[in-house]
Amino acid sequence: MKAKDIRKLSDQELNTKLVSLKEELFNLRFQQATGQIENVSSIGHVKQDIARVKTIITERKLNLNKEA
Repeated sequence: MKAKDIRKLSDQELNTKLVSLKEELFNLRFQQATGQIENVSSIGHVKQDIARVKTIITERKLNLNKEA
């Protein structure tokens, strides 16, 4: 998922997306531990998406603080 697409989401959608990505990461790690995962690089992609979402959430919080 690209940052441009993530920026279009509302705050509620961002929080929902973050929760779903964390669940997906948990499931991928579980699959890796049991030896069932086929594409190990997918863990890295999910981590990057989590970082992107968290970065955009933080940017929005900082912008709100500057305006107040």
